[in-house]
Amino acid sequence: MKQRKLGATGPEVSAIGLGCMGMSFAYGERDDAESTRTLHRALDLGVNHLDTADVYGLGRNEELVGKVVSQRRDEVVLATKFGNRPREDRAVGAGWRIDTSAAWVREACDVSLRRLGIDTIDLYYAHRRNPATPIEETVGAMAELVAAGKVRHLGLSEIRPATLRAAHAVHPITAVQLEYSLFTRDVVEGEMLATCRELGIAVVAYSPIGRGLLTGTVTSREQLSDNDFRRTAPRFTEENLARNLTLVQAVRTIADGIGCTSAQAALAWVLAQGEDVLPIPGTKRVRYLEENVAAADLVLTDDQLGRLAAAAPVDAVAGERYPEHSMRAIGH
Repeated sequence: MKQRKLGATGPEVSAIGLGCMGMSFAYGERDDAESTRTLHRALDLGVNHLDTADVYGLGRNEELVGKVVSQRRDEVVLATKFGNRPREDRAVGAGWRIDTSAAWVREACDVSLRRLGIDTIDLYYAHRRNPATPIEETVGAMAELVAAGKVRHLGLSEIRPATLRAAHAVHPITAVQLEYSLFTRDVVEGEMLATCRELGIAVVAYSPIGRGLLTGTVTSREQLSDNDFRRTAPRFTEENLARNLTLVQAVRTIADGIGCTSAQAALAWVLAQGEDVLPIPGTKRVRYLEENVAAADLVLTDDQLGRLAAAAPVDAVAGERYPEHSMRAIGH
């Protein structure tokens, strides 16, 4: 597996990482046995950048990932996140609140360390930001975790450039996690990417295959189980999905000409945006993991990159990334 530097201050990691959310949360039923096989297979293939969060499955994902990581700790650069807290009844779907207070930073980290069964988190993100809490307070508490040896590197997710600058002034930020794909480009491209590059911060691209849309395998809402969060996502309404599938077909036609799958073409496009961009496609299936990993060796020509970008223009994708209440929680 090819390697990339995780920002100016971070370690070398696999060019393609593994997002673990869907193993326990948001994408239908769990299959812990297959997910465990997928985690081991990822490490066998040299995929050492694993990404989880305390909110995924209300801690179950950290426990699942932790069982594998504790067996193969030296092979893993492990990222987890804090900030999204379930409301007091802790029921899935009961709603969330965002807590980035210094007190919760410290408490959440200790809970994650216990679930994961490790002594140190390699990369610790603020998953979302509560704008009522100064970013200096949040990152100051995160920096205390570094000093205590509980965390090695700090990250932020779905923030704006001004917030990133203020955070970086308190303690070096290693990575910013943002949604980035052929279907979601305006979040990263422009001021955000320029700021990251100026400060030497990696862009970790989540949902680089458009939440499965760019695989070409999702062709109707009926394929999505009742507990698949995409049923609530604007891009997957019947009208928007029909429009977006036209773009998917255009990408697939180009991928066929290249001799790869549309998912591989989408991942190779993200990889080609710079050595400081690191996609973390998510899957709980070994076969999809192996398909994704093969994209690391796919080198696209400038013409192919241009045609892929033209197949899915920034303003052509129908629907927001998240439902309205979730959109209000990002970009602070």
